[in-house]
Amino acid sequence: MSRPNPIVERFPQLFGGLLSLSLALVVGAYLGSSAIRTLSRGKDALTVIGSAKRPIRSDYIIWRSSVTSQQNTLQQAYQEIKRHTERVQAYLKSKNVPADAITLNAIDTQPVPEVNANGVQTGRTLAYRLTQRFEIRSNDVDGIGAISRSSTELINEGIPFTSEAPEYLYTQLSQLRVEMIAEAAKDAKARAEAITRQTGGRIGVVRSAETDVFQITSRNSTEVSNSGSYNTSSLEKDITAVVSITFAMEQ
Repeated sequence: MSRPNPIVERFPQLFGGLLSLSLALVVGAYLGSSAIRTLSRGKDALTVIGSAKRPIRSDYIIWRSSVTSQQNTLQQAYQEIKRHTERVQAYLKSKNVPADAITLNAIDTQPVPEVNANGVQTGRTLAYRLTQRFEIRSNDVDGIGAISRSSTELINEGIPFTSEAPEYLYTQLSQLRVEMIAEAAKDAKARAEAITRQTGGRIGVVRSAETDVFQITSRNSTEVSNSGSYNTSSLEKDITAVVSITFAMEQ
């Protein structure tokens, strides 16, 4: 039979207090550790970038052109610009361009001032330069594109004709953006799952999601802009959507 500890007998209240304190420290340490683990898991998150890319073909074209005339008098310049305009209209009609696809802007009139040997305007007008601008908008991308390239025939006739590079647009972007965001999000989820498989965890709920600007570039281009890009010079394009998604992590 063990003998009573004389210290316990002499200081029973002290021993009881120490025992209570020890138990409190053990329990507190366990609860604290559990709380830290829970807090850590609550903060664990994985942010991944997902992307989707599709080739598209422009379905709308805008082609701008103009004719000019410069004569000594405003009347002479107007008569000449009128003849040039009628010739261009006849040319477009011969190419089966619908009249309602052609817009004629107001004639731009610029006086040409006289300048002396010192580069100072004298106040006299030497001539008048008139410009008539045309704009064609059409869904016939291939047809109007071909006409824009063959319009040099007018220059060969002596018409002071200027052709701008056509703008190629895609009119189905609204619906396509929705589809591509979904594809990019699916790609982000697949990447997150691939990463977590290597760490023995799994992804949980989505904490946040952000879409980046869309990039519409010429085919196979590496062009990127922070504000988004929209290439209008190419008939064939690529559209790229990017999303950033943060997933909660589960053990």
